Amino acid sequence: MPVVLCYGDSNTHGSMPMSGPEGAGRYSRDMRWPGVAAATLGPDWQVIEEGLGGRTTVHEDVVEGGARNGLAVLPAALHSHKPLDVVVLMLGTNDLKLRFSVTAQDIANSCGRLITCIRDQRLDPDPAVLLVCPPPIVETGYLGAMFAGGAEKSRALAPAIRALAGFHGVAFYDAAEVATVDPLDGIHYSADTHTALGAAMALQIERLGQQRLRN
Repeated sequence: MPVVLCYGDSNTHGSMPMSGPEGAGRYSRDMRWPGVAAATLGPDWQVIEEGLGGRTTVHEDVVEGGARNGLAVLPAALHSHKPLDVVVLMLGTNDLKLRFSVTAQDIANSCGRLITCIRDQRLDPDPAVLLVCPPPIVETGYLGAMFAGGAEKSRALAPAIRALAGFHGVAFYDAAEVATVDPLDGIHYSADTHTALGAAMALQIERLGQQRLRN
């Protein structure tokens, strides 16, 4: 049975769009995009959901805390769930927060550090990597000030991350093909977006699995 690890942030966790600091809850497992992908792929696949709200690519968040540095936590996630056939990486949205002061190219390069980290673990088998660019954000609502200046940077992410994926020889998918952020907070996804993204991800994952079988 092929095993897929989905490593991401609150949108992999399934956080609902929020209007204030109390949050708005979490979608049920079958509504979150990894759950939709699992249902689409069928019982012959195992899809592991590893999402954390506020997770960054490589940055320690001294404001929110909580082990949100994706690079620091990634090795433990890889080894605890191995053997793995596919690792889906979808991070970068939280790097757009004003407090980190990084460019779109910095975020792409940070995604490269995650790819290198996976390869450095010398996993057997060596999993295929699907690097996913999250859709552009909107500076609005409760989270708008936190992400000030991030919307413009987010629109530059796709070409930068696509080029980075090509450099590292991994698969790339632009989630903006099917996903948009909810207008309530400009960061999180509606239930319909989770459904569309899960179906699209399943197609990308299945293609990677077929390529591995051919190789």
